[in-house]
Amino acid sequence: MPLLQDLADGFGDLVLGAACLGCGRPGRALCRGCRDALPRAAAPHWPTPVPAGLVPPYAVGAYEDPLRALVLAHKEKRVLSLARPLGGLLAASVAQALADAGAAGGVVLVPVPSRPAAVRARGHDPTTAMVRAATTVLRAERDVVSARLLRVRPGVVDQAGLDAAARAANLAGSMAVCGDVVRRLGRRRERAHVVVCDDVLTTGATLREAQRALESVGLPVLAAATVAATRRRVFREE
Repeated sequence: MPLLQDLADGFGDLVLGAACLGCGRPGRALCRGCRDALPRAAAPHWPTPVPAGLVPPYAVGAYEDPLRALVLAHKEKRVLSLARPLGGLLAASVAQALADAGAAGGVVLVPVPSRPAAVRARGHDPTTAMVRAATTVLRAERDVVSARLLRVRPGVVDQAGLDAAARAANLAGSMAVCGDVVRRLGRRRERAHVVVCDDVLTTGATLREAQRALESVGLPVLAAATVAATRRRVFREE
């Protein structure tokens, strides 16, 4: 089997020019060795400052390589095969959040919605794909579904380059709940723990807005789960 995988990876490199994002080895976008070396232990990662009322946000590590390389390749370069390993990391964050809360029973994973223009430009919805992959992993242990309960209202601009205050202002009231989806979900699961999911935690404004929208229609949010979290950088005057 390893020999067959080596041949397949070599063929992929020859035809597609693929190489591991972790070590540069020709073949898959993430080789088995680098995949096994990814962090697996999730923990709460609180942004600074913390948006008022934010539920505990979890991540498996800092938003730096190799996690940063994986997230960007999946999101911006359409390396679709990375949805599964990223989903596995997200599943670890969800599992730790549920364990810390002592939450039993069903779970609903809600992806943070992307702007329709961003989805069209990328040609795919990376967050939804990652959340679906995490759902598959978690179903081995408990009743878990993913549901696109949120949509973005018009007027939201790209968050890149915005500071914490500008992000919060840009996102205030920007998300709404898809009523039809909630009703269909309610018929199947009257009670379930809701976890909001995204790829990266930066200021927490996006997660807090998703939480607000869900709770505004009576859906309490247990926690937030991400793959990675940006490190706080403190600047001091010389």
